[in-house]
Amino acid sequence: MSDELRRIVAIDDPYLLLREVTTRLADAQQEVTELARLRRRVVQDLHARGLSYAQIAAKAGLSRGRIHQIRHTGPAPEGAFLGRGSVTVATPLRRDDERGRTVVAVDDVSSGKRLEELARSYGLDVTSEHVPVTGAIDLDRDGLVVVCGPRMSQEMWDTYAQDPVLAWERAEDGPWTVVDRKTGLVHRSGQDSAPARPYDVGYLGRLPRPDGQGTLLAIAGIHTQGSLGVVQLLTNDLNTLWGQVGDQRFSTLVGVEYDPDTSEPLSAELLCPLYRHDEVTSV
Repeated sequence: MSDELRRIVAIDDPYLLLREVTTRLADAQQEVTELARLRRRVVQDLHARGLSYAQIAAKAGLSRGRIHQIRHTGPAPEGAFLGRGSVTVATPLRRDDERGRTVVAVDDVSSGKRLEELARSYGLDVTSEHVPVTGAIDLDRDGLVVVCGPRMSQEMWDTYAQDPVLAWERAEDGPWTVVDRKTGLVHRSGQDSAPARPYDVGYLGRLPRPDGQGTLLAIAGIHTQGSLGVVQLLTNDLNTLWGQVGDQRFSTLVGVEYDPDTSEPLSAELLCPLYRHDEVTSV
C-alpha cells in the first residue's frame, strides 16, 4: 500500500474521504491512460526500428501476443501532441464596441469545440475557458492549447515573440501578416489582398511558457478561418505531425482555402516546413 493510499484510508470524515477518493481515482485514471499511451509508443518505436514483435517480447519478458495487443490497443501515442492526462482549450472573447458587449466569434467556438473533441478522442480529459477581452491569461500551466492571436492578448504577443523563425508583423498598408524569417516570404490573408479571395493563413506552434517550465500549443489565424484550418490539419494529420516534431518546440504555417459562405475549410496545407526550434540557430 502506498503512502498516499494509507493517508486516504486513515481519513475519518466520510465527506472528506469521499472527496479524496474521487479525486485520487480521477488522477489515477489519467496516470493509467498516459502509461498505456507511453507503453504503446515504446512498442511502436521499437517496431519502427526494425524489431519484430517476437524480438521485442523476448527482450521485454512479455509474450508476443501481449506485445501485438499493446501495439494495436489503448490510447494512440500521437495524442500526446495535444497534452498529457488533461488539456485546457482556451478561445478568445471579443468586444463588440457597437453594442457594448462581450461576444464570441462563431469560428472561434467551432475551433474550440473541434479541438475538445479531438483531445477526447485520444483519451484526454478536457476543460475549456476563454481568454478575456483584456487578453490576460495565465499561461504557466500544463496542457494548454490556446486559440488566440497576438493582437488580442499581450501575454500571447510575448509568447509568439519567442518564435525564432515566424514573426507576426503589420504590412505597410495595415493588415497583419506572418513573416518567415528563414525564407523571407511574407504570408498574407486573401481577405487582405487585391482582389480579395477566400484564403487565410494559420499559425501552429509549441512555444515556451513565460515561467520556462514547459510549453503550450498556440493556434492563430490572421483571420478566424485560419484557426479553423489549423484545427482541420490537426484532425487529419496529427499522427504525421507527432512523428515529425513529437513534443518538441516547433512552429509552422498553414494555408487555408475556405467556403466564403460558411468559413468551413476546403483544404489546409503546410506553407513551410515544421521548424524545430532546437535546430534553429539564428535567422
